Amino acid sequence: MDSTRQQRIGYLIREELAQLLLADSMSLYHCMITVTRTTVTKDLSIARSYLSIYDCPDRNAVLAEIRQNTKSIRFRLGQKLKNHLRIIPRCEFFIDDTLDYIENIEKLLKQ
Repeated sequence: MDSTRQQRIGYLIREELAQLLLADSMSLYHCMITVTRTTVTKDLSIARSYLSIYDCPDRNAVLAEIRQNTKSIRFRLGQKLKNHLRIIPRCEFFIDDTLDYIENIEKLLKQ
């Protein structure tokens, strides 16, 4: 279970990261990207963000491109959060497949 501080920092990072990715999503990645959840480790050194990627034939390619741009994303995140955090956590990105799982369950229930 996350502490209150971890939850607050995770929320702050999620909000700023969502704005950054939304601004870049159509021009760089040619799809819509939303940040569904961000968790931060206990020592606040790593932020794990889960992304939902829409309108894209190959989500794994988009995720790989985002992972290649992690350093620039972290730098831009640091510029936005410099007044809130002393050290910006290292960012890790994962695909959030909960919507696919829900759709699969609904499809199975309809059968």
